[in-house]
Amino acid sequence: MGYVEAIQRWQLLSAGTQQQLRWQAIPKQVADSMAFEGEPVDLAWLTKLHPPTPPAGFKPAGESSATRN
Repeated sequence: MGYVEAIQRWQLLSAGTQQQLRWQAIPKQVADSMAFEGEPVDLAWLTKLHPPTPPAGFKPAGESSATRN
C-alpha cells in the first residue's frame, strides 16, 4: 500500500477511531523518540503506564477551547 492509499484509508475512519488509534500509538512514539535520543525506555513499561483509553473529559489539542481563535 502506498502513502496515498494509507491517507485515503485514514480519512475513511471515523473521528473517534482516529482519536483512539492516535492515543494507542503514544507509548510506541515515546519509546521510539527516547531510543533515538540514546535513552531507550522499555515499551512494555510505557504501555503499562499509559491507559488504553483516553481519560474522561480528554480533548485532543485540535478540540481544546484554549487553542481556538
